[in-house]
Amino acid sequence: MFQIRNTIISEEVAKVRFSCDLQQCKGACCVVGDAGAPVTGNEVPVLRKAYEQLKPELRERARQVVKTGGVITKTGKDLELTCTDNAECIFVTYDKNNTAICAIQKAFHEGRFDWVKPVSCHLFPLRIMNIGGREYINYEYVPSICSPACDKGEKDGVFLSDFLKEALIRKYSESWYEEFSEACHKLREAS
Repeated sequence: MFQIRNTIISEEVAKVRFSCDLQQCKGACCVVGDAGAPVTGNEVPVLRKAYEQLKPELRERARQVVKTGGVITKTGKDLELTCTDNAECIFVTYDKNNTAICAIQKAFHEGRFDWVKPVSCHLFPLRIMNIGGREYINYEYVPSICSPACDKGEKDGVFLSDFLKEALIRKYSESWYEEFSEACHKLREAS
């Protein structure tokens, strides 16, 4: 573990090689699992707006699930995106290659929506836990989801810490990321 400001980070985050390979994984992180992506209270209004704007593009099953259960599911104190039948995120659409695509991210890249996606989705496969006022960042390796990205990261020489630069800056700031990146380099050199 190492610390940047008030954040404790698993050393794996610095050392693992990782680069998404959608051709191989087919967007598995959006469809595999038993719970939706964690979201914050600040993200809820944006997600509801995204749903209303993108509803015509979403799958019929997703619209049915939202109609009865809403865009957000509350589990205890935690908020998460609703999933269809405990699998696909409600914002999943499929391209011609049957790859799961985030409708929000697609609309963002096309200039139709002003927000890329929930921070937890942007940071995957990192997961953040808040304990006693500190955030703990862990690498959540799920073989069925992450293996193609690890293989591609190894082949291309890309570290997870570099691959997630944009998402980490979005979450913490550019100055935080610079400190984090320097710490990652030092950890890798020491190994």
